[in-house]
Parts: sequence; C-alpha cells; structure tokens
Amino acid sequence: MRFAAKDFWSSIITGFITGVIAWKIADFLEVQRVGDFSFAWLTVLVPVCWIIGVNFGYFLGQKIAFFNQFGKFVAVGFTNAAVDFGILYLLIAFSGVATGYYYAAFKALSFLIAALHSYLWNKFWVFDATATGQVGGELTKFFAVSVSAAIINVLVASGVVNILGPQLGLSHEAWAGIGAAIGSATALAVSFVGFRVIVFKK
Repeated sequence: MRFAAKDFWSSIITGFITGVIAWKIADFLEVQRVGDFSFAWLTVLVPVCWIIGVNFGYFLGQKIAFFNQFGKFVAVGFTNAAVDFGILYLLIAFSGVATGYYYAAFKALSFLIAALHSYLWNKFWVFDATATGQVGGELTKFFAVSVSAAIINVLVASGVVNILGPQLGLSHEAWAGIGAAIGSATALAVSFVGFRVIVFKK
C-alpha cells in the first residue's frame, strides 16, 4: 500500500482538528508559552506530524501489513482523543466542575461523542470498509466495542482523578487531563483490536 491523496487530505483534516483543540485547551489551562507565540502553530505542526506518521506506518507495513492500518488508526486515535478532551474541557469550562460524579458524567459524554467521530474516520479511512453492505450490523458491533472501551476509559480516568488524585503539584483541571489521557490510551488499544477483529473485518 502507498500514501494516497485520500491519506493526505485525511491527515490534513484530522491533524487540523487536533491542532485547534490542543491550542484551545492549552489556552484554557494557561500553559506557559514559549516567548509570545500563540499555540496556534499546532494547527500547522500536527497535520505535518500526521502525514509523517501515516507514511511511517506504510513504511513499516512493507514488512508487516498490520502497520498499514495502524499508522492511520493512531492518527485517528489522537484526533478522537482531542475531540474527547475538547468536549470534556468545554463542559468543565461551562460548569466550573472538574471532580466527582460530574467529572465521570462529563467524561462519559465526551467519550461517546468522540466515538461517533471515530466510527466515520475508521470506517471510511482507516479500515476502508465502505463496501461491506452491512451498516446495521456494523454499527451494532462498533457501538458494542465502543461501549466496552468507554466503560474501560471512564473507569480508568475516574480512578486516576478521583482515587489517585492530583500528583506533582498539578491542579484538578490539569490532573483531569492526565486522567483523560490514561483512560484514552487504554481505550485506544481495546478499540483497535475490537475494530480490526470484530467490526471492520473483511
């Protein structure tokens, strides 16, 4: 397999989405800037990284075919994590709440919205499953895997936030992102295996 126009534009779009959300979250958390530069540069850097990453996946795929899909899956996975984080921090910003049961509810909602986003990108780009003709069954399997991953995501993230609690002097808001990152990483592994083996298997 080779890097095609579809890969280029998909990398640009998903990278831009990720860059914009990362930029806005950095501003919300008041992350220290380098000089007076805005984090808007992420909207250019991230798409370039996505293009390089997907190409690297194809390079590795010359030896092990698995990587042809995994490079794209990782790019989509990071984009979905950005959507997940973006919704989560949007809810935190509007409510002013970053702990307790509300956090768990916010995390569940943000993950489910990201899951809908994930379905489209995985179906039409990562696994190129446009010709299966079994949308109903595919959606059922997709949401079964996504709900399983969502439960794991919320449990892991909530455990990190509510049981372990902030470490290294981080604020509750910053630690909420750490919890989300660990939850998302765990869910990413579960999702790839489930999507590849159960949902989009050809």
